[in-house]
Amino acid sequence: MKSILSIIFIGLLLTNCNHQPKKITNPSDYNKYLTTTKNQSLEITKEEINFWQTKYNKAPNQTTYLAVIASNYSQLFELTGNIDDLKKAETLLVTSCETYKYSCVNTIRSLARNYIWQHRFKEALELANKAKTIGEGIQETHKLLFDIQMELGNYDAAELSLNQLNDKKDVDYLIRIAKWNNHLGDLNTTIVFMKKAQEVADTGNNKYLKSWIYSNLGDYIAKDGNFKEAYTYYLKTLAIDPNNNALKGIASIAFSHEKNSKEAKRILDIISKNHNSPDFYLLKAQLEAYENNQALKNENLNKYKAMLQNTNYGAMYKNYDLALFDKEKKTSSKALQTAIGEAEHRPNPIANDPSTCSN
Repeated sequence: MKSILSIIFIGLLLTNCNHQPKKITNPSDYNKYLTTTKNQSLEITKEEINFWQTKYNKAPNQTTYLAVIASNYSQLFELTGNIDDLKKAETLLVTSCETYKYSCVNTIRSLARNYIWQHRFKEALELANKAKTIGEGIQETHKLLFDIQMELGNYDAAELSLNQLNDKKDVDYLIRIAKWNNHLGDLNTTIVFMKKAQEVADTGNNKYLKSWIYSNLGDYIAKDGNFKEAYTYYLKTLAIDPNNNALKGIASIAFSHEKNSKEAKRILDIISKNHNSPDFYLLKAQLEAYENNQALKNENLNKYKAMLQNTNYGAMYKNYDLALFDKEKKTSSKALQTAIGEAEHRPNPIANDPSTCSN
């Protein structure tokens, strides 16, 4: 769902408004999150990696440690956007799967999720089917299958897996039925189910789950045009997790609703210092284009392209490239070439605890 916000942001950057919109954002609400100097989650994650790596170095026969280390590298990737951390997680999970001869369902699913992050959906599907054949934890496997089939555009298969989920009050089901309704174009029902997921999350003490749901609710509500409510959800997210991607959502509202490109750039400039991923440069290039700053637009596009020289990104930014190349007539042939590659890789019309193994 993280792609929703980027789609909203890029799409609305080109939208014109003939009236003065009512101001929603207030820097005094979120400046404290922009000046956070220490990311506590980042520090804890690094400590966890060091702790488990030390344990593994002392007992390299304890293969289960690899999945724990991999889980923390995945968390590190979420926090910083450093693609190398995601690839480290992949290497560790592959080693673990090979050691167990692909018999440990938890680790298989974790590797599949890693491939989803990398947009290697076909490989993820192969792993999910392995897990399904083994049969253990079949409900978790159907959740995984739903996610993958949705990415691949295999909607009939996705619906079959969704229907296999037994607990209709489970937060994971509610999140997925929301995503399904978004695919159907029923945004109102999508939001209803996400708010039900919020109710479930609010009864627990899982801060990560709550911040994730609040942030994604903000994205869906912004997509529905209710920027005031979306802004409220982004602030609620940041109150739980000051380093959450919700700051990008606020930047989106500042521009797409209030036409305040200066404030949007200020927010993006600050958060991109701590979360270094290529899409920030693309978003900033779009903002500069809106302000007719051709030199700064090109500078950001060049930085975006330079980051993608790192082959570890693989196909993760193919859809961004399509949006970029389609805007430039001189690169229309490359847009076509990219589209063909994307269709082969991801034929989409829209173009778990890994630390244990019971086997």
